[in-house]
Amino acid sequence: MNVSGDMIDSQLRRPGLWIRRLLSGHSEKRLRAGSRILDLAMRVPARRRPKSLRINEFRVHRGDGTSLRLMTYSPVEPTAAAPGLLWLHGGGYAIGRPEQDVAVYRRLVARTGCVIVAPDYRLSTDRPYPAALDDGYLALLWLRDNAIRLGIRDDQLAVAGESAGGGLTAALTLVARDRGQVNIAFQMPIYPMIDDRIATDSARDNDAPLLDTTSLISAWKLYLGDRYGTDRVPAYAAPARASDLRGLPPAFTYVGDLEPFRDETIQYVERLRSSGVPVEFEIYPGCWHGFDRIVPTAEVSRRAARSRERWLQHAIRTYYAPQPGAGTERA
Repeated sequence: MNVSGDMIDSQLRRPGLWIRRLLSGHSEKRLRAGSRILDLAMRVPARRRPKSLRINEFRVHRGDGTSLRLMTYSPVEPTAAAPGLLWLHGGGYAIGRPEQDVAVYRRLVARTGCVIVAPDYRLSTDRPYPAALDDGYLALLWLRDNAIRLGIRDDQLAVAGESAGGGLTAALTLVARDRGQVNIAFQMPIYPMIDDRIATDSARDNDAPLLDTTSLISAWKLYLGDRYGTDRVPAYAAPARASDLRGLPPAFTYVGDLEPFRDETIQYVERLRSSGVPVEFEIYPGCWHGFDRIVPTAEVSRRAARSRERWLQHAIRTYYAPQPGAGTERA
């Protein structure tokens, strides 16, 4: 899909064209370099603590001698029965860390009073699939087991994320359903990265800003490793491949109509609905991938943020999922 300037929303056009000029066509090598640069760039902001959030850091042992870093973001005033939101950052599975989404945490906590747990999951530049998913699931179990300690009600645990974080959100709901160890009340996989096959019209030959087909292929190659391009890609790695979507938690998502993920998101939403899963879905015309994060002041970005917050408030009022064996306090 060739994206011309006149197809882009007027408030996104100029930044989009600059981004396409500077950040298009990422190879695997460039993604690796970008991961290192972003990690260094985030070290200074990571030391800043917004006064509107209570922030803590925890370490969870993986069982192999290493540990997973978890960040928690909660209201300044302690809570007793808040919803718990596991948030997974984006970055093509190759780039990023939890601190990059502090602006999102601040809004969500202010609007809903939720407690956010954000894992610093392993990136594909260091470890391919299933490392990030394993870390996400470990964080989900930790959230379940520490709900009381964090002031969270354990019948309202949710999962959310953008882009690769949206893909991990979809994957974690599949894993949680299949393993039966933790129940997820609702999910928000925003413009999720869920299909490695690059087979849809929107994914093929897409030259939109920020995320184009070349960069997308490089990201999937890094994440899947030697599975890429084979029939050995499991649904837990690329949730669009899942054959059965029944029993998944209610969902909210949106996507820009110019980005590679448009069609796979539409198809996934249709399959969720046909499987009996409640879904609210929106498409934003003239928008490229990550538009709301890169140009948050654009009117379309503000609408997307308001829509996400409105649905989250609705979900908190509506959806609950008691944990397996609920009724006994966990340590």
